[in-house]
Amino acid sequence: MAEICPVCGLPSELCMCEEIAREQQTVRISTDRRRYGKTVTVIDGIDENDIDIDDLARKLKTRCAAGGTAKKGRIELQGEHRKKVKMVLDEMGFNTEVI
Repeated sequence: MAEICPVCGLPSELCMCEEIAREQQTVRISTDRRRYGKTVTVIDGIDENDIDIDDLARKLKTRCAAGGTAKKGRIELQGEHRKKVKMVLDEMGFNTEVI
């Protein structure tokens, strides 16, 4: 028997909750300088309750071929990846803003 989404009440295969959440959120992409001159790309503004941030971080790390982490509602990727991250998030349906 199919699982029912607790938010919308539809079966899991028909649930559109995550797609709707992606369209409603504005994700900010910026860079930060860390010690020893290292650059980190920061993706912020993702609501952890609506979107699986660990899965999203895994996909971004794979597409950018970089290490990184997901913590406190933000994703940090090692290196300068603003353009690539914006392209990937736009393909996934997020509204993005590069700072």
